[in-house]
Amino acid sequence: MRQIALPLGTSGGGVPSRIVVGNANAAVIDAFANTASWPFRTAILAGPPRSGKSLLVRWFVESGAGGEGIDDADRMDEAELFHRWNRAQESAIPLLLAVREGEWKIALPDLASRLGAALHLSIGAPDDEMMGELIALHAEQRGLVLGEGAISYLVPRCERSHMGAEVLVAAIDRLSLERKQPPTMAIWRDALAEIVSN
Repeated sequence: MRQIALPLGTSGGGVPSRIVVGNANAAVIDAFANTASWPFRTAILAGPPRSGKSLLVRWFVESGAGGEGIDDADRMDEAELFHRWNRAQESAIPLLLAVREGEWKIALPDLASRLGAALHLSIGAPDDEMMGELIALHAEQRGLVLGEGAISYLVPRCERSHMGAEVLVAAIDRLSLERKQPPTMAIWRDALAEIVSN
């Protein structure tokens, strides 16, 4: 398990300044190191909400790879996106497009045919080890000390997703503040129960 520091530091709003690299995204990171193999120098990155797509695009652009990244490309005007694709081809620079998970229906035929040939990358569900790292990172960003044994207790019981880790830590933090006490097993347990009931 490793982490990648973001060149720009924290972007505010509690966004982590590091990316946890694990089973869910290691293949994506590896692909970033070999942009010369991308068809038409283009890759499309998909993943569930809060899985780090925006952070990965940011790291790709700022890490010195010389590429261009477009977040929420599936919400962009297709004519403008086609123009950006053409510009990337003319400049011979790699282009990374981040999109929401699910089928992306492109109406513009020329754009659809070109992006259909791109490399398709996907962020999966984190395993136990990565979940532990994600929980620890979100807690650190909040200045929250979870306490001894928290990770081993929480990981098997929480939703197995990037968002699940974020929501769980937020619930623990809020309960801890409300009760004016550090997180204990009682708070961990109540946070898990609260998330399940919502």
